[in-house]
Amino acid sequence: MDLAALWSKAWPILLAILFFGIIIFIHELGHFIFAKLFKVKVNEFSMGMGPKIFSFGKKETKYSLRLFPIGGYVSMEGEDEESDDDRAFGKKKVWQRFIIVAAGATMNLILGFLVVTILMATQNLIGTTTIAGFDENSVLKETFKPGDRIVEINGKKALSHYDLSFLMTRDEDGVLDFVIERDGEKKELKNVKFQTTENKEDPDKISIVFDFIIYGEEPGFLNTLKYGFLTTVSLGRMVWLSLFDLITGQYGLSDLSGPIGTMDFIASAAQEAAKTDLTPLFMIMALITVNIGLFNLLPIPALDGGRLFFMFIEIIIRRPINPKYERWIHAAGMVLLLLFMAVISFSDIWKLIKG
Repeated sequence: MDLAALWSKAWPILLAILFFGIIIFIHELGHFIFAKLFKVKVNEFSMGMGPKIFSFGKKETKYSLRLFPIGGYVSMEGEDEESDDDRAFGKKKVWQRFIIVAAGATMNLILGFLVVTILMATQNLIGTTTIAGFDENSVLKETFKPGDRIVEINGKKALSHYDLSFLMTRDEDGVLDFVIERDGEKKELKNVKFQTTENKEDPDKISIVFDFIIYGEEPGFLNTLKYGFLTTVSLGRMVWLSLFDLITGQYGLSDLSGPIGTMDFIASAAQEAAKTDLTPLFMIMALITVNIGLFNLLPIPALDGGRLFFMFIEIIIRRPINPKYERWIHAAGMVLLLLFMAVISFSDIWKLIKG
């Protein structure tokens, strides 16, 4: 294999690793910045997991790069063990600890907003939820009118044009309920039937034909910020609704992707984007960073949300939970989380082998 062919296969993988690295770095940077602001002793700032490749830093904080680019951490004095150091994490006030822990996920959400907003600022038009027209053979001409703004789909708010396709995709029979705004008044449209086609990926499901056209606005400062924020909220809601669909059985284990599957997806998207437009690739990055931010806020032991949950209890009862019990719960949560990640990673690898 010549160098050009090797590079054509390698660069999408390297780009996927870079994307993950940026997202993880931003997350850990949030913890790090606020730990330093509140004068917590930080022992190590690590990018990656597993064996150490190299490290530097002669003062109290060691900065490390580790072999596997699937995570990272900020190791604070007294975070997972008792410490007599006055600058230990556990010695700080609960509101300070709360901010330090929440800062990682918050930085991920801010990154998602910035990526989305920059993308919109560089486009010729920003998509809206207002109908501009219809495809030639559309069945919707008798139901909708040009100028109708879609407000809700099946009881869910349509905040951005990404909501239109996502909320319609969640429907199972191609018959949807809408709330629209027409001539300044809201109007309900019940049982709107769309054209459907067979879902090539899953024969048991249908695909709804998106046969109308939406208006686009020229990007300006205010509407770029507005739609950047609304789209970020849309991406976040996609995460929560997808999690709900997973819990309720609409999606199975085979539909999940871990770090390996996600990096493979990014690499494939990068190859496609290189031929046309990089916008979808960066939207994937925005979705992933919002996903990681929100997932980390779930009240699951070992995640940031689990730690925040214990702090929330501490605020209510005005005393900390016994650190020994909390450590046991987080340790058990970490074991279960690692087992879950191992299963998902095996599934990712199996799907890659099957092609």
